[in-house]
Amino acid sequence: MKTKLTLIAMAALLLGSCCSRPETPTYLNPNAPLEERVEDALARMTIEEKIDIIHAQSKFSSPGVQRLGIPELWCTDGPHGIRPDVLWDEWEQAGCTNDSCVAFPALTALAASWNRDASALYGKSIGEEARYREKDVLLGPGVNIYRSPLNGRNFEYMGEDPYLAAQMVVPYVREVQKNGVATCVKHYALNNQEAHRHTTEPVLDDRTLYEIYLPAFKAAVQEGGSWSIMGAYNLYEGEHACHNNRLLNEILKGEWGFDGVVISDWGGTHNTEEAIRNGLDLEFGSWTDGLANGSSNAYDNYYLADPYLRLIREGKVGTEELDDKARRVLRLIFRTSMNTSKPFGSLLSEAHIEAARKIGEEGIVLLKNDNQTLPISLENKPRIAVIGENAIKMMTVGGGSSSLKVAKEVSPLDGLKAAVGDKAEVIYARGYVGDVTGEYNGVVAAQDLNDNRSEKELIAEAVALAKECDWVVMFGGLNKASHQDCEDSDRFGLELPYAQNRLIEALAEANPKFVYVNISGNAVAMPWVEKVPAIVQGWFLGSEAGNSLANILLGNANPSGKLPFTFPVRLEDCGAHAVGEYGGTGKVHYNEGILVGYRWHDTKAIAPLFAFGHGLSYTTFDYSDARLSSSTIKEGGKVKVSVTVTNSGKVDGQEIVQLYVGDCESSLLRPAKELKGFEKVALKAGESKKVEIELPYEALCFFDDAAHAWRAEKGDFKIYVGSASDDIRATLDLRLK
Repeated sequence: MKTKLTLIAMAALLLGSCCSRPETPTYLNPNAPLEERVEDALARMTIEEKIDIIHAQSKFSSPGVQRLGIPELWCTDGPHGIRPDVLWDEWEQAGCTNDSCVAFPALTALAASWNRDASALYGKSIGEEARYREKDVLLGPGVNIYRSPLNGRNFEYMGEDPYLAAQMVVPYVREVQKNGVATCVKHYALNNQEAHRHTTEPVLDDRTLYEIYLPAFKAAVQEGGSWSIMGAYNLYEGEHACHNNRLLNEILKGEWGFDGVVISDWGGTHNTEEAIRNGLDLEFGSWTDGLANGSSNAYDNYYLADPYLRLIREGKVGTEELDDKARRVLRLIFRTSMNTSKPFGSLLSEAHIEAARKIGEEGIVLLKNDNQTLPISLENKPRIAVIGENAIKMMTVGGGSSSLKVAKEVSPLDGLKAAVGDKAEVIYARGYVGDVTGEYNGVVAAQDLNDNRSEKELIAEAVALAKECDWVVMFGGLNKASHQDCEDSDRFGLELPYAQNRLIEALAEANPKFVYVNISGNAVAMPWVEKVPAIVQGWFLGSEAGNSLANILLGNANPSGKLPFTFPVRLEDCGAHAVGEYGGTGKVHYNEGILVGYRWHDTKAIAPLFAFGHGLSYTTFDYSDARLSSSTIKEGGKVKVSVTVTNSGKVDGQEIVQLYVGDCESSLLRPAKELKGFEKVALKAGESKKVEIELPYEALCFFDDAAHAWRAEKGDFKIYVGSASDDIRATLDLRLK
């Protein structure tokens, strides 16, 4: 027996000698400085291992270094919730039963809250869900500028103003990353339309680039400290944004000092040599059928895989760029998947559900409220007619990569019913039929929305019900079907789809207590605006949509949201459509320049339907005693703007004080005014508070193309303090010496 065991042992040793792994190396102390750990790991890696970690191994993961015990990275789509798991190499569902999530409000709603604390709560909550699901990189948030209301992906972004978007993205990024989960801020840069997004090449001057389209990304990097950024699909200056020397090397990594990872959008990489030279670090999604068509589409054939390795072996390129890419990916791994101090996270918690509801309430905007139509009174047990497909349709499914599998989604109809209980009777009529599909990448809404009745029959039923009820609430707007609020397609026009205008006109005539709730991530035309007494912008609010909307409609919460973008009367009132180009392939000229959104409306004296920053309340706010700490400012200095705000109504509420700056003597065209500060303040009925907003010298500056620098010209400036861009309550004079 002893001889037999010895032979077996010898055989095992011989087998091990040819197949064993190398001896496990001794690493630096995990508490050593990050950069020392990165350099230590990099020095131990072979060229092949460095190549491996800079491209995907599956739809949403990239490899680590198994030999060295360095784990892989796992990405997940956001930015409104953690996407359900898909199969290793397919877009279809993996069939998990533990990958449902809380859907948070779309980022337009978050931006509409104008509340930095709400952004921090959002980031904390979604970061905890990503951490619990063992995700290392959250593919979001999105901060592309709202240039046109036709962009199908506007609902994923933070509005038309670079200052507002910059202020709102920073807390989100910081709080997500406290969970050891990287944000991947997207889509850098100039991704302002979905139509022809892979072949569009924006043409604009540097001043427009730096003043409008880059500030939110810069803030995410320099103030938020984002650990990764996603390149965009479009081209810029002849190169795709995912490997673009100007955007990635010169601006992002050069001027801004970004030390994180540039991740390609899925399918955004097009050329090996450009990807090597021009700043791409981690390639995902090339040939998005993965291995389905055989080895020709395997991950080793990605642009930054074997083709890169061959160029190195042939001596056609060096390894300096490879080391930089690998170094950045290692840094990301140490910050996320190898972060030993990250918390455990949580999923579907009551705290996250409450956060979704609260953020939704803060973002809902009361656009119009004639004759104090809202809030709905429950005295005398009223009958409430609820009309519209959007009252029942799930909005968390669809829209592109932000489609989610939720544990629950409270519809507006169910939310209203639950909120009124037995204090009112709620009766539903369809009103119109829009999108009945309710499916995306295998996530199915499980709703049968088919209805074969004619438009005439549907409107007749809704009008008859409206005449019988005390209140009428219609939930209409857009949905997440193609050519509405949806990735990879743009809207055909500003108008509401599915004959909704005719339905709205009929309901307004049938009952004076009519409330229209617009569910969308975009502005829509409202030719009937004078006939409808109350209008609410309801956004896509996620899991708690119905509860958030019901609380606002019933007055359980006081609306405090303000628009993060302008509602134009006509599409032609937007600068991009008046003098620029939109929607085409090839070169798209941004001829409106810096005059985006309210900047165009104010400077050209074009009245909007609803202005940027507009939003009403169930109470009223008075402004008084506005003043500057000094009437002059010097280069590098700052002043404080203060104003007393009084809640002059009978209901507790929140007001958003907005600070705009106008240059009176500029040698260059400047907008009539630009947002440079804001503060959200809570006031009890009758209460007054002094609000102070710091105004630094930089707020007076413009970007000088010739000098490639920010500068301001001495002279007079106007400081506008208001409740909206078209509701200025005080004007102050400031002189730059």
